[in-house]
Amino acid sequence: MRKTAVVTGASSGIGAATARRLAAEGFDVVLAARRRDRLDALAKEIAEGGPDAGRVVPITLDVTSQESVDALAAALDGCHVLVNNAGGALGLDPVADADLDDWQRMYDINVLGLVRVTKALLPKLIDSGAGHVVNVTSLAAHYPYEGGAGYNAAKHAAYAVNEVLRLELVAEPVRVTEIAPGLVKTEEFSLVRFRGDEEKAAKPYEGVPEPLVAEDIADCVAWAVTRPPHVNIDRIDVQPRVQAAPYKLHREDRG
Repeated sequence: MRKTAVVTGASSGIGAATARRLAAEGFDVVLAARRRDRLDALAKEIAEGGPDAGRVVPITLDVTSQESVDALAAALDGCHVLVNNAGGALGLDPVADADLDDWQRMYDINVLGLVRVTKALLPKLIDSGAGHVVNVTSLAAHYPYEGGAGYNAAKHAAYAVNEVLRLELVAEPVRVTEIAPGLVKTEEFSLVRFRGDEEKAAKPYEGVPEPLVAEDIADCVAWAVTRPPHVNIDRIDVQPRVQAAPYKLHREDRG
């Protein structure tokens, strides 16, 4: 019997890469995100990848809407793996200049969205007999940096939820894993953070010879969820070789 994996934030970046990889691993994958046109295109791409790929189903999802999350849960016959990937950062302001609307939005998506989807699908994960919750956070959850307080706070809260969830589910057949990436170059993360300002969005990657890419994180997710059911990978911290901390990167001089 094929296992079903739900990936939130699947319309681009790490979510899309994870969906492709899990389908290639033989999972039936539910692509969940707000932008249905992108989900449909991704589902078509994966379906054309070959007969060995798992079945792919796109479902429109807004993790900040309880109604939307309830509809997702109602549409599923079962769920073995949940990848809580929907998230994101907004701005890089110091606390003194904090935009509290941005802080609220980051908390709503990165924390409450994660909890909302996990709560809705947890009965199905338990009923599967071998469930797995994978929460994609960030090294920002563990290492504060200047300008990152709002994102640091939201991702640290997501980390706390992850740790408590594992404690609470210790008697249930559900594994809980955190994937905490460092610098990952995707097509949208930095662009969204800086509201479409391409010059600002390019700055974090300037001079970095080989940042991580979305497929590197998808590889971590796939490895964790394909371990034997009695093996729990608590947390994977993953960053490019040239990064020692969120605030410590080797950059090449290209002048």
